Parts: sequence; C-alpha cells; structure tokens
Amino acid sequence: MPTGSCLCGSITFSIDGEAGPASICHCGQCRKQAGGPWISVNVEEERFTLTSGATLAWFRSSDFALRGFCTSCGGLLFWKADGEGTISVGAGAIDPPTGAKASRHIFTGHKGDYYDINGDLPQREG
Repeated sequence: MPTGSCLCGSITFSIDGEAGPASICHCGQCRKQAGGPWISVNVEEERFTLTSGATLAWFRSSDFALRGFCTSCGGLLFWKADGEGTISVGAGAIDPPTGAKASRHIFTGHKGDYYDINGDLPQREG
C-alpha cells in the first residue's frame, strides 16, 4: 500500500492498491503553484485515505476544482475536481517505490516557454 506525505510530514496519506499511471500537467495553474509541470496520479476516492491532515488546506483554483496543500510547508499535494470521485495525488509526495510511471502530458498547449517536452509520451493540448 503506497503511503506519502508533505515535505514537513504534517499531512500523511495512503493509497489502497497501486498508485497507477502518472500525468504530467503543463497548465498555467499547475506551473504557478508547483513552479513547473506537476506530475500526479489519479486515485479513486475510496482507495485514498488521509491519515493525518491537521495542516491541510484547500484552495478553490477554478470554478470546478480544488487544490490541497500543507499550510506548514506549502507542499502541493492534491487536485480534486468537483463531483468526479477521484483525487489527483502529487507523485513526488508518494514514498518510493511509487509504482507510478509517466503515461502522458496534458495541457501541452499551455506549457511554459522556458522548457521543452521531450520523449515519446502521448501529448494532449487541452
């Protein structure tokens, strides 16, 4: 069962089963919050358990989604769309071995001008 935490360890979580494939998001919101592309795995809510969350705060970043972060260390951990029943978990917050492998790039039409996307993973502009 994969486990993970924020940088300071105040927020901890576990995932029932494998973490699954990872998406690399290049949208402007992810880049502004993470400083670059954000890599996450999408997990069904019933497989996700928040084991410690006293410093977890949610920021409504759009009219359809929330971003979860630690108020102590500032670590970006989660992205959650309204009504989908899933939560995207930052791959970097999952303790190794994650079992996750990058599977695609998303929102490539919004990528920063300060880097290139290399490799042969599928790319989706939106």
